[in-house]
Amino acid sequence: MSKLWETGGERNDSRRESTMSGRDREMQVEAFTVGNDYLLDQELLPYDLKASGIHLRALERAGLVTSEEAETLKKGLDEILDLWKRGEFDILREQEDGHTAIEMWLTDRYGDQGKKIHTGRSRNDQVLTAMRLYEKERLREILDIASGCIRSLLDVAENHQEMPMPGYTHTRKAMLSTVGQWLGGFAELMILQMGAAEGVNHLIDRSPLGTAAGFGTTIDLDRDRESEELGFSQPLACATSAQLSRGWVELQLVQYLSGFSSLLSRLASDIIQFSSEAYGFISIDAYLCTGSSIMPNKKNPDVAELIRARNALMNGYAASLQSQTANLGAGYHRDLQLTKEPVMRAFETVSELLEMMTLLVEGLEFDEEALVAACSSDLLAAEEAYHLVREKGLSFRDAYREVKGRSESRASMTLDDLFASYRQLGSPGNPGLDRLREELDRLTSVQT
Repeated sequence: MSKLWETGGERNDSRRESTMSGRDREMQVEAFTVGNDYLLDQELLPYDLKASGIHLRALERAGLVTSEEAETLKKGLDEILDLWKRGEFDILREQEDGHTAIEMWLTDRYGDQGKKIHTGRSRNDQVLTAMRLYEKERLREILDIASGCIRSLLDVAENHQEMPMPGYTHTRKAMLSTVGQWLGGFAELMILQMGAAEGVNHLIDRSPLGTAAGFGTTIDLDRDRESEELGFSQPLACATSAQLSRGWVELQLVQYLSGFSSLLSRLASDIIQFSSEAYGFISIDAYLCTGSSIMPNKKNPDVAELIRARNALMNGYAASLQSQTANLGAGYHRDLQLTKEPVMRAFETVSELLEMMTLLVEGLEFDEEALVAACSSDLLAAEEAYHLVREKGLSFRDAYREVKGRSESRASMTLDDLFASYRQLGSPGNPGLDRLREELDRLTSVQT
């Protein structure tokens, strides 16, 4: 099968002695250069078809295809989409990518009319347009899944808002906290991360369609209208921006997604720790755990451990993108082909992590007796110092020294007293969960 870029005179079998035939060598090079791009493009095909349909209308308006040709080719694009939905449209490795597969299918069906679909485009702006459409849609999906995860965190936090638990610094007991305050902290940071999506969307919300190989063409198509019809806020104004943005935008997108995975990793670590026999604060639903092949007594927190571990994969995707684009000059380089997979894998990973954390949080049970027992009197030390400041008029430093110098605790307050005195926003008695839910509701309504 000939390539789109071949004219028939490119092949030149090597005269060197080789155990491989000329065709075998070609196939080996093809396997290396194509990689798994043709497989990744199976997922990107609907976005490529959408961009092709919009481009087809632009060609019609420019008088480069007739209305009859445009209607015929649009029906062909719709048929390819139907085949894809049924799992009956395959992209072959020798076709290299989905763009070629689409054009070849149209050409086989409609002859020379099918060849017109590529007018004013390059595979460079085709793949980038498909990727940006994919990124915009997947980002919306991630935010929706994240919203569900946050709501589960807030539900559990509100249901256990006054259940005491030790707060830790340096992995040592520090001050009194609550289950509501603990989970509320993770919920708030995830809400902040959702809000930061506006900046990422600003990067991906510009259409590269029509920039061709990165220098534009003499085919004067209405790029503003194409951009609007595709759902972008505007086109990339300078054609060279398109190929410069490949990998650069994707790196920042994956780093943004890693913000979610890093928070989920830290929450997973807490759940692993607090559910261990040494703490016994939490019990994880059995269906979220596994057993041992040799130790009948084991109930392993595998889901939480794998959430923690897959954050490392996210860091790897970002590192890959950063390395691939670090020393590239302007224009297209074949290196940029490899920026596609880390982005797609990052979306898959974060989506799965958010969904699994939602199940994990909803499957937690809290042992209130163990939590209360762990809230020993030393957790009241700081507040006891504040009590001396208020009641005896001591400076805080003198009160601190007095409490620290005691050979045994003589705290004058109980846990109930302490809860009753916590009025400051964010404290164990007032963790601000109502504000967080209101903020999430506002954020969700804006992003939808």
